[in-house]
Amino acid sequence: MGCKVEKKIILKYYGKKIFLIKDYKTKSIGMFNQIVNKFITIAAFGMEIYMKANITLIPGDGIGPEIIREAKKVLEAVADAYDHEFIFTEIDMGGCSIDKYGVPLTDEAIEIAKKSDAVLLGAVGGDVGNSRWYDVAPNLRPEAGLLKIRKELGLFANLRPATLYPKLVSACPLKEEIAERGFDMVIVRELTGGLYFGERYTKEVDGVKTAVYTLVYNENEIRRVAKVAFDIAMTREKKKVTSVDKANVLDSSRLWRSVVEEVAKEYPEVTLEHMLVDNAAMQLVKEPRQFDVMLTENMFGDILSDEASMIAGSIGMLPSASLGEGSFGLYEPSHGSAPDIAGKNKANPLATILSAAMLLRHSLGLLEEAQRIEDTVEDVLDSNYRTWDLKSPGIKVLKTSQMGDIVSEWLTEATAIDKGKIDIDDIY
Repeated sequence: MGCKVEKKIILKYYGKKIFLIKDYKTKSIGMFNQIVNKFITIAAFGMEIYMKANITLIPGDGIGPEIIREAKKVLEAVADAYDHEFIFTEIDMGGCSIDKYGVPLTDEAIEIAKKSDAVLLGAVGGDVGNSRWYDVAPNLRPEAGLLKIRKELGLFANLRPATLYPKLVSACPLKEEIAERGFDMVIVRELTGGLYFGERYTKEVDGVKTAVYTLVYNENEIRRVAKVAFDIAMTREKKKVTSVDKANVLDSSRLWRSVVEEVAKEYPEVTLEHMLVDNAAMQLVKEPRQFDVMLTENMFGDILSDEASMIAGSIGMLPSASLGEGSFGLYEPSHGSAPDIAGKNKANPLATILSAAMLLRHSLGLLEEAQRIEDTVEDVLDSNYRTWDLKSPGIKVLKTSQMGDIVSEWLTEATAIDKGKIDIDDIY
């Protein structure tokens, strides 16, 4: 796979049906969506698109298997409602892979992932203080599997939406007058460069132990992630990119800023602003509504995306995607493996379900189906259904499996009504 995807679109005609085998030649998300939208235009003239796609599932550790089970349930409901065919294959990664194979990710698992159209991950890792998984070198710990699969799959851009749903305003830690205005942003974080991947060493210098990390970016790394951010901005109402850097201090940030400005010239419809990272951290809690698409380098994005997740009311609600060239992506919830509640049917599966919606949108080009999942999740929240992490007076607390059931059932019913397969009076 790496950085190039060489595939093609194959269409089969069955009367008024178009069966789309998810196999295409494209180098960007936007390009693939344009291709699919052409066929959606055909569908508007009385034809429907049916897709066959291969999805790799990585349940992982802790609550991972439980939340993946519910996301798969919702994807199966989408497939049934829209007559798609999703073929699921499971692989091990993280602590469960260490227990079985002695490594956090096997080469065989990587090959399976590479042959699929997208990957959906639950969570990896355990209790750092008590788990035997951490009594080894860092490259053999559960989280090393995630770093390895991102590298092997050529993933360089992390997308983390942060939306404050109206029904979750009370769970937001910000002042009420700020939270009530709501916000809807996407943070685009570069994944493969910066301090996390620069040269590093610890040694004695003049008798003093000294640690060194190098922050390195080249213009190609910056340009490709900037294009992802601008492509996403083009699909959103505000069409605004806020590029976050530390250009008043760092040479790498000055290069970042200049390359982003070059890319911006290719997107005249998108408004670009620059913001220093310390100011961005402050503005996120002062007036988050001002942001639309936030573009930033690896470490800054790591910190800012966690900050954004907390002001959204619950980290259990936030999906994420890691993308490379073409439309392939790895999708996962923003939260961890929560080993303290693993196996108790208490975990909130909505972040994973919303990650599945991102998978449909960005990797499969199924825009309507993705929106259907997101709308259904919002309907469920509006009807006061929650998992225990969001419990408050007057709400109905559901178990993990029950939340997956209700999202699947409501999605199926809403789709059937829209397609005229059932009458709303048959339900109420």
